[in-house]
Amino acid sequence: MDAESPSSLTDISMAWVCHNVEVLCVAQEDGSLRFRHCPVFPQELADQLLHRMADEGVLNDRTVGIFQNLEHLRLRRACIQSSRLSAEAFRRSLCPHKLQELNASHIHSDVTISDVLHGLTSSKLCRQGLQTLLMDGLRLYGGAGEESLQASFSMLRGLKKLSLAWTDLNDRGLEDICAIPMLESLDISGTNVTDLTPLLNCQSRLLSLNAHGLQKVEMPASSFISVLSKLHLLRHLDISNDRLVMDRDDLVQQLLERPGMLPQLVSLDVSGWRGVSGAAIQAFVEVRPGLRFIGLLGTGAGGSELLCGDGQLKVAGESSLTQLCEALRRYSDRESFIREVLAHLYSHTSDMEEPQPHIVKLVLAAMRHHTDSPHVQLVASACVFNLTVQELVLGMPLRLLGNVVQQLLTAMKNFPNHEQLQKNCLLTLCSDHILQVAPFDRYEAAKLIMMMLGNHEDQTVQRMAVAVVSILVSKLSTEEIAELGAEAYIMKQLLSIVQQKASLGVVDSTLKFALSALWNLTDETPTACRHFIQCQGIELYMELLESYYSESSIQQKLLGLLNNVAEVEELRMELMNEDLVEHILSLLINPEVEVDISYFAGGILAHLVSVRGAAWSLDAELHSTVQEKLHSSVLSWSSPEHAMVSYRTFQPFYPLLHVSQCPGVQLWALWAIQFVCRQNAPQYCDMLQSEGGTDILRVLSSHADTHSDVKSLTQNILKILEQNIHPTSSGTKRGNIISVS
Repeated sequence: MDAESPSSLTDISMAWVCHNVEVLCVAQEDGSLRFRHCPVFPQELADQLLHRMADEGVLNDRTVGIFQNLEHLRLRRACIQSSRLSAEAFRRSLCPHKLQELNASHIHSDVTISDVLHGLTSSKLCRQGLQTLLMDGLRLYGGAGEESLQASFSMLRGLKKLSLAWTDLNDRGLEDICAIPMLESLDISGTNVTDLTPLLNCQSRLLSLNAHGLQKVEMPASSFISVLSKLHLLRHLDISNDRLVMDRDDLVQQLLERPGMLPQLVSLDVSGWRGVSGAAIQAFVEVRPGLRFIGLLGTGAGGSELLCGDGQLKVAGESSLTQLCEALRRYSDRESFIREVLAHLYSHTSDMEEPQPHIVKLVLAAMRHHTDSPHVQLVASACVFNLTVQELVLGMPLRLLGNVVQQLLTAMKNFPNHEQLQKNCLLTLCSDHILQVAPFDRYEAAKLIMMMLGNHEDQTVQRMAVAVVSILVSKLSTEEIAELGAEAYIMKQLLSIVQQKASLGVVDSTLKFALSALWNLTDETPTACRHFIQCQGIELYMELLESYYSESSIQQKLLGLLNNVAEVEELRMELMNEDLVEHILSLLINPEVEVDISYFAGGILAHLVSVRGAAWSLDAELHSTVQEKLHSSVLSWSSPEHAMVSYRTFQPFYPLLHVSQCPGVQLWALWAIQFVCRQNAPQYCDMLQSEGGTDILRVLSSHADTHSDVKSLTQNILKILEQNIHPTSSGTKRGNIISVS
């Protein structure tokens, strides 16, 4: 399915069922669940539901009970990988089905291989019909030791494919496995097997052997090769080495040079054996035209034209981007190989000219497979940056970019103290395109990055983190901002950064981004405004208004936040500081000050002298002066060429338009409404109408006590409304427009 295509109806439905399984079910006597109403599922959908429940992490002893309904939910290909099931729940709910395939790898419980075997062999249907069994990562026996093994592999008469990679399988277990009458494919990678001789018991049927990372083999290389040479039907062979060491015993060399060795081979993997002869590889491949894959990562071979990997023969190696991509596909679950691939990929992607979304997908898959590996996350995040830098990001599907963000945030969360990893992730996130249009949870992202910020004093990390948070906060809904503003530590972090920068007297992007984030964070959020006051924010901002008097961009952000505080009626008393009010008044009336600065200064003063909220507690003469200067200043303003601010509601203005307010207060609110209506008439005219603002304006316009200046401005707005009667949806966020480019 195309990366930009919507999810299928089946996927959406399966996800919904998984997330609501408890609601859809009732409990049975044994505590497990069953559907209240269950139609007959097509067999493929039943398989998909089980798989999806395992993927979503909702498959457990309770929920697996729904599959006891054999008539309506018939399983054939059961995947319970990485789920949490007990041996009893597995036996009771899944083994009665006529299973053909079972993937029980990496179950997060005490279930052992012997438990799974016991459950399967207790069912005649499974003994005869099971063809594929995957149990990677499980223990062979429980605490009782080998005596607990009550069933053998050879009892599974129809089994053709068996995988026990990274288990504690030993030589005795291998002997039992090789007695399976129909076995064709076997994976014993990373096990405790020391001797491969039992494989000779199935040489007449074995087609595929994965023996990657067999570090405990005690056979001489010659004996090892002798056993392999007798597996004449073998089409796939993997003897790669996860430690990436020198082939000192010439194991690979003997295999390559032995005459007539494995004539049916279609796939050979010898990755990880350093020092393999390129000439021997070339000769081996040339006499096997049917070969379709060869793994050469870390061998030093693979540089010839024959092994480029562009034709029918696929090559996993490091000599070209094609080989590296094949290695990423083949080795996504092998950490040592992925580390090797990513190290080479980083240099190959340092100067990309065209977008490569398919490579990004492969890198993300590697990150998902190795979330606990700091090395993989570090190098992978650097590769992601190379692949999404500048114009390259514009060629990426949006859903893929959303996955990029999610994976980077996961890495940041898992390794909060890894400074270079944090830098790598933030470098990619510092993209207007990603932050503005990629689909991801911006609230959770902002919260995570703010939590991480407290762990780092590095100026680069700080600058990027604050920049990203500023953009994210400006994109949140009112409800999300309210939730974020309720987190006091976020306010403390941002104010701490502002204080740090102010103490140095610098004006840089970090300071501006922090101030922008604070401004947006307090927008229509009384809780955040209270935190701001409790963290001595007003005292700090008073200092900044003085020290950054000539910096209009700083002044605007400072006054914008104080305006947010002034909108909260019960907090206005906190702003009743004579020095602060007189300073703000000076910004209102100073003809040298830009209109946008005067505008925000006027907003603070308008709320403070408003008849609603805290009573004026300062000098009465100052109160009169503020009212007078508001009136005269607003009338003198001309509209700036650029947009100063945007609004998602006019609610804070309506109390200022009450007929009981002084004309200066009313004029400030009217000027603001008129300005944005002229900037974007359809949006804001619709907002006025939908919120009932039009009625308030008409009352003000017709009231006998309304000042003539107020009437004139009110009528101007009503005329704009009459000319724009087509409503559109509104949803912009108040706050200045920020770029992280």
